[in-house]
Amino acid sequence: MTEEINSDDRMMLESLYWWDIPTLFRCPIERDPAGLDIALVGVPHSTGNGTTERDQHLGPRAVRDISALARRVHTEFQIDPWKSCRIGDMGDVPLPEANDNERCIERMTDFYRVIDSAGARPVSIGGDHAITGGIIQAIAGEGARLTGGRKAAFLHFDAHTDAFEQIPHFLGAKKSAAHWAAYLVRSGLIDASRSVQIGMRGNPRTLDWWKTSSDLGYEVVPIKRYRELGAEETMQLINDRIGDAPLYITFDLDCMDPTVCPGVANLECGIQGFQVDEVMRLLRCVRGKNIIGGDVVCLMPTKDHPNKQTAHFAAAVMFEILSLIADNIQNKG
Repeated sequence: MTEEINSDDRMMLESLYWWDIPTLFRCPIERDPAGLDIALVGVPHSTGNGTTERDQHLGPRAVRDISALARRVHTEFQIDPWKSCRIGDMGDVPLPEANDNERCIERMTDFYRVIDSAGARPVSIGGDHAITGGIIQAIAGEGARLTGGRKAAFLHFDAHTDAFEQIPHFLGAKKSAAHWAAYLVRSGLIDASRSVQIGMRGNPRTLDWWKTSSDLGYEVVPIKRYRELGAEETMQLINDRIGDAPLYITFDLDCMDPTVCPGVANLECGIQGFQVDEVMRLLRCVRGKNIIGGDVVCLMPTKDHPNKQTAHFAAAVMFEILSLIADNIQNKG
């Protein structure tokens, strides 16, 4: 029989990321979402990217290893999300056909349908950006509980639009990291007219590379436009655009400047990316919206700084998203 740990000792020990069994933010493992308000999920997937940078499946484990340090209270919102709602780590989506992107997307959709049916709001760590397609197929559109059968809106942070219909597949992957932002609109799951893509930068491969997003109806705010508009005008644009639509936040770590997040799959080093304070402010501007979930993607632990800098920032973004959701739950309660 193990020695019981008193509350003072536990508070100290649980802030040590290297102590005991790592779960996301020290949350209990809970395989059944029925008792959860927020379901934390790992999606260890890397075959939707199709490049040689394929270690993104290691992202969930990297964040689990350090996320005890990110189990905090939110001073700006004045909430303790761990006490104000029920949050559990559901583990990883099982992907036994890991080298088959299309089958993996189906597996993700099946997994998240259970979460949607329970009414829990998923906050996920990937994995490459193909995972967003698998998730949204389960939690948005006709029959989805979290959106009430409506289309969802995206707040999409990224250095790239991921709506590249100019290519039919990404090295064999069709519902890939390069295509999800397009096919989810075509499938009637995402309302592009209520969605914002922000942070895009770098020289594209062709002059029409970003055209699909405009044709689909997205509001695209490349990093240059953000700098011209400024934070206040950009936040107003985001809020006006989204309105009362059910909102999903998807955050590709490559939107950050490489000095902030070196361990990502698709670095864009020619133009400065976001700094931490900029994206935190932009995330918080949707406080009070009907946020149905979110994900953080494209963490490449094998390319990260030895102090796991990118993994720490991934955990910080997850904390912001789950705090936005917890804030809504507390205010409605």
